[in-house]
Amino acid sequence: MAKFSPFKFLQEVRSETEKVTWPTRRETAVTTIMVFIMVAVASVFFLVADQIIRFAVTFVLGIGS
Repeated sequence: MAKFSPFKFLQEVRSETEKVTWPTRRETAVTTIMVFIMVAVASVFFLVADQIIRFAVTFVLGIGS
């Protein structure tokens, strides 16, 4: 089994980190906004789907007024 060298490990981590293409501030902001929009759309979709299913179940079971 090979010996573990923390110093060599940190050098390799630093070397690999330099190869990463980091997103710009603008890319991060646009992506964040897109995520919030998709969350809003999904929540509205599931709200509508839930109301439709609730209506169908109460109609079939004859519950309610």
